[in-house]
Amino acid sequence: MTSPPPTGRSSGYGPFAHLTAPNVLVYRAVMRAFLVAKERFAVHLRPEDVQAVLPVGIRPGELDAVVKALDSLVTWGNLRADPDTGRVTAVEDFYRKRFIYQLTHEGEAAEQALSAYDDALGRRGALQAVALHDIVTQLRVLLVLAAEEEPDPAKTHLALDALASRFAALADNARAFMGSLQRTIDLHDVGEEVFLAYKDQLIQYLERFIQDLITLGARIARLILELEDGGRIQPLLRAAAAREAADATPQEAAYAEQAAHERWVARWAGLAAWFIGRDGRESQSRLLRGRALGAIPQLLAVVRALNERRAGRSDRSADFRTLARWFAEAPDDDARHRLWRVAFGLYPARHLSVDAETLAARSARPEAAATPWAEAEPLRISPQLRRTGSYERRGKPRKVEDRQEARRLLAETAAKQAAETAAARARLAAGGSARLSGLGELDPVSFRLFLQLLGDALATWRPGMTHTTATSSDGSMEIRLRSLPDGSTAEIRTPHGTFRGPDHAIEIVDLATGTEGTGDVR
Repeated sequence: MTSPPPTGRSSGYGPFAHLTAPNVLVYRAVMRAFLVAKERFAVHLRPEDVQAVLPVGIRPGELDAVVKALDSLVTWGNLRADPDTGRVTAVEDFYRKRFIYQLTHEGEAAEQALSAYDDALGRRGALQAVALHDIVTQLRVLLVLAAEEEPDPAKTHLALDALASRFAALADNARAFMGSLQRTIDLHDVGEEVFLAYKDQLIQYLERFIQDLITLGARIARLILELEDGGRIQPLLRAAAAREAADATPQEAAYAEQAAHERWVARWAGLAAWFIGRDGRESQSRLLRGRALGAIPQLLAVVRALNERRAGRSDRSADFRTLARWFAEAPDDDARHRLWRVAFGLYPARHLSVDAETLAARSARPEAAATPWAEAEPLRISPQLRRTGSYERRGKPRKVEDRQEARRLLAETAAKQAAETAAARARLAAGGSARLSGLGELDPVSFRLFLQLLGDALATWRPGMTHTTATSSDGSMEIRLRSLPDGSTAEIRTPHGTFRGPDHAIEIVDLATGTEGTGDVR
C-alpha cells in the first residue's frame, strides 16, 4: 500500500507559500473549490472532483497536474491527504496512489485571510447616516429595558447585539470611506474625468452626513450618558453575557460568562469613546467630522487645480515630451524642419514689420525659405522704426472710460445687501418667543444668518452640555442656546422648504446695538 504524501505542516506562514509559486492561479482556484465545497457541507474531495469545478481558463488538461497541485498544497499544510479506501475493489488498488483531500485548519485560515485582503482592496466604504438613526433607536430601547426591574435577557441581548453590529459597521465604513476619499483627493483611485463628474455629489454627500453627525451625534452622546448614569448599563451587559455563555461548551463554561462580560464592556467602552471625548481625548465622531469638513476644501482645491491645468497653464516638461513625440512621428525631414520653425520661431530677419508696398512686392516675388540672407532681396524698413526703435506712431491718448454708472450700480447693490442684512439682524434679535419653534417663517436672508449663528453655537456644543453661548465670526452677534427637556421638534418655514430639528430655547443678541431676542420659555 502506497503511503500518503507528507503533511508537511510547516511552521509560521507555510500555508501562504503557494502565493509565490509559479502556478499560483491554479493553487488559488483549488483552495476556493475546497471552501465552496465546505459551504455545501462536503468535507472530502477527490482529484477528479476538484478538476471538474476549476475554471476553464486555468483548468489543467491532465488529472495528474491536478494531483500534483493537491500534493503541493498538502506539503505546504493547506490540505490533508487521506487514503481513498472507498474505491478499493482489488488487491492491486492498494498499490495505486489514491487519496481524498480536505482543508486543514491552517489552510482555511489562510484563505479567509486572503479573502479579507481582497475585500479590503476593493472596499471604498460609506458614511452611514442611517446607522446613526439605528444607534439612536437601539439606545432608546436599552433605556426602556434599563427602567424595568427584571430586563428580559433575550430582548437585552438582541438590542445590544444590534447596537454593536450597527456601530461596528458605522466605524469600519467610516474608516474605509475616509481612506478612499483621501485616495480620491490624490487622484490615485479615480481619473480626472470621473472625479470632475461626481465631485458635486461627493461634496453634497459629505455636507449631508456632517449635518446628521452634528445633530444625531449629540443625541447619541446624551443617551449614552443617561445609560451610564448610576451604572444602569451594567445589568444589561451582564444579562447579555449570561445569555451568550449559555451556549458555551462544557470545557468553556467555567469562564465563558466572565469572558463574554469583558467583551461587552469593551464594546460599550468603544461605543462611548466614539461619541464622547474623555481623558483629554477628542471623540472619534468629532475627529471624523473634522476630517470630513477638511476634505471639502481639499476637493475644491483639486477641482481648481484641474481647471487651471485645463485652462492653459502649461507644464513645460509635458510640452517638451509632446513635441518630442511629434518629431518622432513626423514623416520626413522637411516636416521636422517645419515643426522646428513653428515650435521655436527661429525665423530669418524678414519677420520684422514692413510697410504695405514691401509686403506686396514679396507676394509678387516670394523668396524661398532656404535662400541665404546675403542673397535675398533687401527689405525696406520704416524710417520710424530705424530712428526711434518703435514702429508705432504716437497719437492722442485713449479716451478715459467713464465708470460712474458702474460705481453707482455697485453702490446700490452694496446698500441693498446691507439693508437686507440689517433687516435680518433686526428680525432675529427682535422680541418674541425664545423657542426655535416660535421663529415662524423666515426670508432667505434671515434664514441664512440664522443658520450661521446656529452652526456657531452647535460647533461649541459638547456631549453632556445643556446650554452654550457663541459669537458670530465677525463678533457682531451672540447666540445663547439651551436644550429643552420635553423632546419637542421645531419647524422653521422658508420659501425654499421647511427646516426641522430638536426644539431649543434660543436668545440672539445684536452686540452692535444691544438688542436681544428674548422670551419666556414655558
